[in-house]
Amino acid sequence: MRIKSQYLFVIGIAGVVALYFIVRGLFGGGHSDANAKPIAPSGPPSVQVQLTPETVREYEVVLRGRTQSTRTVVVRSETAGVVAAAPVLQGTAVAKGAVLCRLAVDARQATLDQAKATLRSRQLQQQAMAELARKGFRSQTQLLEGQASLDVAQAAVRQSEIALNQMNIRAPFTGVFDRRDAEIGTYLSPGQPCGTMIELNPLLVVGDVPETEAARLHVGAPATARLVSGQTINGRIRYVARDADPQTRTYHLEITAANPRMDVRSGLSADVRVVAGAGPAHLVPVSALVLDAAGRQGVRYVQADDRVAFAPVAVMEETPQGAWVTGLRGALRIITVGQSYVAEGQKVRVGAA
Repeated sequence: MRIKSQYLFVIGIAGVVALYFIVRGLFGGGHSDANAKPIAPSGPPSVQVQLTPETVREYEVVLRGRTQSTRTVVVRSETAGVVAAAPVLQGTAVAKGAVLCRLAVDARQATLDQAKATLRSRQLQQQAMAELARKGFRSQTQLLEGQASLDVAQAAVRQSEIALNQMNIRAPFTGVFDRRDAEIGTYLSPGQPCGTMIELNPLLVVGDVPETEAARLHVGAPATARLVSGQTINGRIRYVARDADPQTRTYHLEITAANPRMDVRSGLSADVRVVAGAGPAHLVPVSALVLDAAGRQGVRYVQADDRVAFAPVAVMEETPQGAWVTGLRGALRIITVGQSYVAEGQKVRVGAA
């Protein structure tokens, strides 16, 4: 059987390739790369550094917080009666003493009028008694009994005035009548609510401080809160808890801020910054921060003898220009390029960033 010409061509090509590898193996061509020695690097590794001076900067403690009313009070009735008037709408700012609910007077005014009439009668009787005692027709004991009756009548008038005044349920402080609980026609027993008052000036900004930062805060320190609404308010710390929350290990913080127009609401989320003193700090590129073998965050820098050293740092604040850190001293040559490829104590070649 004759072999086709196409098959002969393929067999010929395969034979040529096989012959090439046989000859290459016999004359050592395949060992040229294996026997080649690697080129050793010349000199220490090169890094780029940035000279970073020491700067005095205010320390800030940053935390999440929220606005909160200074006081929230449920205003309750002191006596029983039917609500006859509700002059204030809920959500309205009111002054201290404004009437929130007015109960029906019923017979209380008549009771007061009767007590006043009795008081006038007792006053006249006491005047006559004193005149008769002066002339010797009444004893000192009778005069004292008349004075006691007069005192009882005066107490009855005062009691009736208080009962009549309790018909008006008033705002205990200047603030916002936030919620109404009793409408006209509602019968209120003693202790039942008319509504809820909240005090928004001054306003509180509250949050929880980590235990690592609590010792740096003190009463009176200035603070700034940027609200989720975009508003910014300034205030001062009025309270830092001494006892940590057993669950979160944080300390409660309260800041008072002026809110004269009462336009900042209670319950808004806020980014809070509290000034906690001043001290040395360095501005370093965020990319220069590395971790050492122990997992500590820090920077690598070049010493005077061009050897690498590591310093742990604490980040105070991140800005578009870099990270403000503490833990360094003096002006340092911070490694900005190559910091991940060198080790402490290694000598390097230094180039400016």
